[in-house]
Amino acid sequence: EKSYRPHTLLPAAKVTCMAWAPNNAKFAVCTVDRVVLLYDEQGEKRDKFSTKPADSKFGKKSYAVKSMAFSPDSTKIAIGQTDNIIYVYKIGEEWGDKKVISNKFVQTSAVTCLLWPVEHTIVFGLSEGKVRIANTKTHKSSTVYGTESYVVSLTSNVSGKGILSGHADGTVVRYFLDDEGTGESQGKLLTHPCPPYALAWGASSIVVAGCDKKIVAYGKEGSVLQTFDYSRVPSEKEFTVAATSPSGQSVVLGSYDRLRVFNWSPRRGAWDEASPKEIPNLYTITALAWKRDGSRLCAGTLCGGVEQFDCCLRRSIYKNKFEMTYVGLSQVIVKNLSTGSRVVLRSHYGYEIDEVKIMGKDRYLVAHTTDTLLLGDLVSNKLSEVAWQGSGGNEKFFFENEMVCMIFNAGELTLVEYGSNEVLGSVRTEFMNPHLISVRLNERKQRGVEENKKLAYLIDIKTIAIVDLSAGFNLGTVSHDSKVDWLELNETGRKLLFRDKKLRLHLYDIESSVKTTVLSFCSYVQWVPGSDVVVAQNRSNLCVWYNIDSPERVTMFPLRGDIVDLERSNGKTEVIVAEGVNTVSYTLDEGLIEFGTSIDDGDYYRATVFLETLEMSAETEAMWRTLSKLALEAHQLHIAERCFAALGDVSKARFLNQTNKIADTVAKETGGDGTEHYQVKARLAMLDKNYKLAEMYFLEQNAIDEAMEMYQELHMWDECIAVAEAKGHSELDNIRRSYYAWLMETNQNEKAGEVKESERDYTGAINLYLSAGLPAKAARLAMSTDELVSNGDIINRIASALIKGEFYERAGDLFEKIRNNQRALDCYRKGNAFRKAVELARVTFPADVVKLEEAWGDYLVQQKQMDAAINHYIEAGCSEKAIDAAIGARQWKKAVHILDLQDDHSGGKYYLRIAQHYSSVQEYEVAERLFVKGDHIKDAIDMYTQAGRWEQAHKLAVRCMSQEDVSALYVSKAQELEKEGKYKEAERLYSTVDEPDLAITMYKKHKMYDDMIRLVARHHKDLLQETHVHLAKELEAEGRMQEAEYHYMEGQDWKAAINMYRTNDMWEEAYRVAKSHGGANAHKQVAYMWAKSLGGEAAIKLLNKFGLLETAIDFAADNCSFDFAFELARASMKHKVPEIHLKHAMFLEDEGKFPEAEIEFIKAGKPKEAVLMYLHNQDWTEAQRVAEAHDPDSMSEVLVGQAKSCIDQRDFQRAEALLLRAQRPELVIKHYKDLEMWSDAMRICKEYLPSKLAFLQEEYERETAKKGSRGVDGVLEQAREWEMSGEYSRAVECYLRVKDTSNVALLEKSLTKAAELAIKFLSRDRAVEVIQAVGPRLVQLRKYNVAAEFFLNLELIKEAVDTFIVGEEWNKAKRVAKELDRRDKMAKLKFSGTFCTQLVGVDVMAALDMYAERGQWEKCIETASKQNFKILHKYVALYATHLIKELEVEKVLNLYSQHGVPANPQNFNIYKHMFLELLNLRDRDCPEAYRMWAELRNVLIQLCENMTKSSEANTPAHEEFEQMLVIAHYYATRSAAKGLEQLGTVAAKLSISLLRHTELIPADKAFYEAGLAAKAVGWHTMAFIFLNRFLDLADGIDEGNLDTLDHSDFQDTDIPFEVPLPAKLHVSVEKREEIRDWVLTVSMDQRVEQVLPRDERDTYEASLLSATSGVRSLPCVITGYPVLRNKIEFKRPGMAANKDDWNKFLMATKTTHSPECQDVLKFVSQWCGGLPTAGYSFH
Repeated sequence: EKSYRPHTLLPAAKVTCMAWAPNNAKFAVCTVDRVVLLYDEQGEKRDKFSTKPADSKFGKKSYAVKSMAFSPDSTKIAIGQTDNIIYVYKIGEEWGDKKVISNKFVQTSAVTCLLWPVEHTIVFGLSEGKVRIANTKTHKSSTVYGTESYVVSLTSNVSGKGILSGHADGTVVRYFLDDEGTGESQGKLLTHPCPPYALAWGASSIVVAGCDKKIVAYGKEGSVLQTFDYSRVPSEKEFTVAATSPSGQSVVLGSYDRLRVFNWSPRRGAWDEASPKEIPNLYTITALAWKRDGSRLCAGTLCGGVEQFDCCLRRSIYKNKFEMTYVGLSQVIVKNLSTGSRVVLRSHYGYEIDEVKIMGKDRYLVAHTTDTLLLGDLVSNKLSEVAWQGSGGNEKFFFENEMVCMIFNAGELTLVEYGSNEVLGSVRTEFMNPHLISVRLNERKQRGVEENKKLAYLIDIKTIAIVDLSAGFNLGTVSHDSKVDWLELNETGRKLLFRDKKLRLHLYDIESSVKTTVLSFCSYVQWVPGSDVVVAQNRSNLCVWYNIDSPERVTMFPLRGDIVDLERSNGKTEVIVAEGVNTVSYTLDEGLIEFGTSIDDGDYYRATVFLETLEMSAETEAMWRTLSKLALEAHQLHIAERCFAALGDVSKARFLNQTNKIADTVAKETGGDGTEHYQVKARLAMLDKNYKLAEMYFLEQNAIDEAMEMYQELHMWDECIAVAEAKGHSELDNIRRSYYAWLMETNQNEKAGEVKESERDYTGAINLYLSAGLPAKAARLAMSTDELVSNGDIINRIASALIKGEFYERAGDLFEKIRNNQRALDCYRKGNAFRKAVELARVTFPADVVKLEEAWGDYLVQQKQMDAAINHYIEAGCSEKAIDAAIGARQWKKAVHILDLQDDHSGGKYYLRIAQHYSSVQEYEVAERLFVKGDHIKDAIDMYTQAGRWEQAHKLAVRCMSQEDVSALYVSKAQELEKEGKYKEAERLYSTVDEPDLAITMYKKHKMYDDMIRLVARHHKDLLQETHVHLAKELEAEGRMQEAEYHYMEGQDWKAAINMYRTNDMWEEAYRVAKSHGGANAHKQVAYMWAKSLGGEAAIKLLNKFGLLETAIDFAADNCSFDFAFELARASMKHKVPEIHLKHAMFLEDEGKFPEAEIEFIKAGKPKEAVLMYLHNQDWTEAQRVAEAHDPDSMSEVLVGQAKSCIDQRDFQRAEALLLRAQRPELVIKHYKDLEMWSDAMRICKEYLPSKLAFLQEEYERETAKKGSRGVDGVLEQAREWEMSGEYSRAVECYLRVKDTSNVALLEKSLTKAAELAIKFLSRDRAVEVIQAVGPRLVQLRKYNVAAEFFLNLELIKEAVDTFIVGEEWNKAKRVAKELDRRDKMAKLKFSGTFCTQLVGVDVMAALDMYAERGQWEKCIETASKQNFKILHKYVALYATHLIKELEVEKVLNLYSQHGVPANPQNFNIYKHMFLELLNLRDRDCPEAYRMWAELRNVLIQLCENMTKSSEANTPAHEEFEQMLVIAHYYATRSAAKGLEQLGTVAAKLSISLLRHTELIPADKAFYEAGLAAKAVGWHTMAFIFLNRFLDLADGIDEGNLDTLDHSDFQDTDIPFEVPLPAKLHVSVEKREEIRDWVLTVSMDQRVEQVLPRDERDTYEASLLSATSGVRSLPCVITGYPVLRNKIEFKRPGMAANKDDWNKFLMATKTTHSPECQDVLKFVSQWCGGLPTAGYSFH
């Protein structure tokens, strides 16, 4: 936090108001002295001016300045005064400019506050309660709304479009100057408890404060969000003023000696209070002003001081060129260090701005927020903010166009216009090259076009799309036949130039959608800036199109180099050409370029002046023509006249000259625009050949004569007469006469006739028609007029003319009209008007109807109208002609119908033709019927045969022919088809006559094996496989291997296919076949044989390629190809050589070559096998030699084998010596036992294996027992031997086995001995059992005292009493009985409920022991807790031990948590067991487990503190418990972090840090949890490595050891390699298999590298120990990760945290109020000696 006081600006003068200029360059302060002081950014005073009263008569001190504000352009200041006026002073742009009052607004009451939010609009409040607006443009003010309460404050929102006014009655009113679309209401918003002098409108909330010392935050609709009450703070006084940061994210309120700062938290949707800024002796703050870029806050005070605070969060230098000042989360000031220019980059939505980048030759700004993208142009100072969903920073930006930024992301092109906050357009395209995208935005203004924004881009490599960005629709799509490699629109967006890969240049006119190829071999092309002129290069020519509307007109110059650039400046356009090492400029005709620009700009006079300077050429002519067209459209008639004159179009030039004279005369007379005169407009319409429009202009002005004159001049008499008739013109008859005279003069008899006809002069009209050679028209008129019909002369003349002109039908009509029927009929016949002739004949000549019908039919046939002729022939009864016509008309059904109606057989000849038609259209059944009917059966069979319908053909043939003939016919037909190559048809014929073998033979002969196989499969299934193999062999012989292979496979003889390929040295194919079709090992054998055929290095490479090298070596060795096996192994797998030697040795052994086998065994490192070989062959000498020389350990086996041989030969003494020499006495004993030589066995056992003697004796005894008793002596001897060897239980059993009642002394001695041994050496239960067996037997022998004594020894009192009674030892019985009675009473008391309670008062320890013995642990602990600490913890330890055995370890934790943890060494094992058992619990890595881990952590810290104070301090045990404390803390913190989504990475880091403690934590559980945590936060590399390790550990647990673990992934980390083997897996089998599937999926994905991430130490990022320097870093108390930089240190030495992780945890705790996280911080404070102090967020 930084603040400074530059200097006291105004000593002892209260600051009344302050204002910063929007351009951030000026700062104005006004005091009670009414003088405005102006400062620069650095706080240096640069200027001042005095204000003036509304009326000078009241004096200069008659008012106070209450408020002031800068205009949005920073050139004016508005001053609000208490003398009812607002003055606007123009202060200029430079320091020292003259101050001029530009506006003044007189009011009815004092101005209390004032704002200037938008251009020309000042908003101010009055003491009478009104809020008004003053317009500096109109110099008027008006009331917005009025209240009855004094306006105490005014503020605006961030955009300046909305205002809030605060009133003395606490009311706050909202008003919007312009609708922002927020939907927020206007009018009274809220009522505050006191006058809202401090009023601020933030981005998301309204903050109000006043004299009640409370700050209240209201929602957008006036609801209370938060209240900050400082009324109980003694030092706090009333709040006087408030200011909002330009971003709206912070609010500062001023009071006495203090600034209170509030920052908006978007996550919480509430204000967070930062630490207040306390400044002693500052006194009351009277004014606050926040600089518009957010970097400074100024506070003015009651005493005249102005404090300036730096509000920057952080600063950074970018590329040593720019300074970035983050004045808020959503606002950054970018300053160019070289020029000093600044740009304020701000998110209008209040989003936090991430890193700002400067791109595009250090001109353009790019910054991201969570939901938007900010772009800016540093040169034009245009900034944009558009909605943008995060795409991981994968966008690509192109800044080639100065107007628009092009952004590519995931196949989408987005265009953003600088200065606009909306995306201009977005299209899908994969082509990111700026040469394949063209954008034009209003680059040249055109007449009538406001918005001209066009885009051309590639949809695919051959298709261009053109889009109108302002209207949002597609203008057109250009599909091309070749790839496009360059495109560009002209500046007006009406033409598109593009070039393809074949270097052809094309022009596309967007309006007409016409594409023109303008140049081939184009290596360079460019539009000339500011014009529609195109410059291109074609091989060695410079091509220029000055008028692109005429692309065929091109100006060409020869070049000797290549065009490199095009420059246009200072009225000059130059093409820069590189000619070798020199650069040459070619200057273009600026005039021609000028013409195009003039035309586009609509300046036709300029264009004319330019064209006047040019000589006439094709290009110039085209330009004159273009200009003439445009000038006419624009009604610039003098220019149009000049154009037509230049073009030599004299008639148009003369016409326009006359028109211009009229226009000029009218303009002179009326003073208006002459071109709007009706005569001018009419003449222009005439020029455009739009005569009706011209007529309309004339008639509108009632200029009927002029309209008629126009038509007469054009000889458009009909239109002229129509106008005269419509208007009732007096000259109508004269016009008609003139018209008729003109018609007659020009020999237009027809038109003259029509005129006569219209005048009802029919005779004259007919004469004129006849003279015009139009007898038909004359006939029409005559027939329609009765008087003319009766005039025979006229009728005869007309008829003669009609016949002469061959108008027979019309002549017939005329004769029929005058009832001359015969001539009428003749005329109809001649004119082929048969319909009228027939109708006339039916009435007048019925006999002629039939002839007429036939003639009509003949005529129709002649006219190729066969269809129409049929019915006429039928009417005439001409059947054959009808049939012919039907056939000719292809009316086959009608022809058949007519045929069927014929009685005679004359129609037979037609059946064949009709049948052939039906055959051709595949209507075979109809055709067959017709063939049969016409007796053409053979044709029907041929038809079916050709159609492949053999069954029908066969059926027809069988009906007409014998079977032999049919077969012969079909076979011969099939052979013909075979010769023609129509094998399928031939096959069908063979099949039809049941001759499939002929078809098979045919296919075989023509080598059409597929068809052959198909037929064999159908007709001879049993021969199919054999056929396949036979064909395969034939194909193999022909060298057609692939086909042969197919047939071998089909014949299920894959081995033959492999042999075929092997024989032909086609090993790849052999291997493929073996792999696809052979058994599991077939491909391996083929690979082996292939390799064997290659030999040497090639063989090894081949086998390595297939991964079969080791298999091949084994195969070679197994198949006795030892030389090949050695060759392979020695070259590539030397470790296999011994194995091959071993197999070779075994082979030699089987062959009986023992010396060679011995050598191989020794080379294989298996000398023992050589020894065994010789032993097997009983060659003891050789065996001993090899053993002594190579394997001394095998000597014993040699001696044993030799001994077995001696035993077989019954040479026991030599065998014993050999076995003892081999140190195998047990074998000697075994052999003696097998030979039942028990005495020798006992001797050897006693001497060499005394420990086994007892077992041997027992065995001997069993054997003896099987064979019968040895007598009492033997049993006693055995019992004594058991006793001597310490086998007392067996000795007792032997003594009890003596049951010889004849020898009482011996029996008594035996029983007594058994009882003594049992009491002395056996367990109590077993002893009781023995005494209960011995006692009754002694009683039988009357040895009462001995028996009773044994009973009493084991406290069997009742049995002792009974024994004394039986022996009549009454005194002894009585004495013993009394003792028994006393004990019974004691026992009853002891087990009564009150005994323990009573006992506590007498003997506490005994009572506690009794509680413990009876399992009443709660009572025991409760009683012990009332004793001293030592006694309590003795029984706590006992209870804990009991609980651990019962696996209730969580109760142990609760026990020590409740009763404390003494640092007693004897308890350490309990603590360790408790800790380890808790770690072994499943599913405790969740938020719900926090209580358990926190309790364990608290118990351990208590234990460690106790140990620190005891003699156990700094012992290994102490260090071990400190480590356990760290682990417990990590577990607890992880559970707390897992409960909050924002702490996911913290939980993952803790899981990873726990891996360094796997010597205590079960390793499989630790790696499983770390892997899942890493996977959850997207750290897939670490997740893959940890879960892979977990799977290896799981497999190790299954196998029972971890020896096979691979530690390579964890080299140079502090994760231990040697960890205890967990007793069981801590994860379910289902979860383990899920993990295995995931790991397998990821391992198949090449993108995950199996390398742990490293940090700046070049060490695994979670390792405390540096791999390079060996330095051990401190672990972070929050994550366990190493603390490297940005660390936070705690008071306790050795305790630190990573700043980012600490702040993240702290922020999450503050925002969520998580009790678990708060508990963690409380523990960290206890453990680390307090928490570090928090930093301030406001500087």
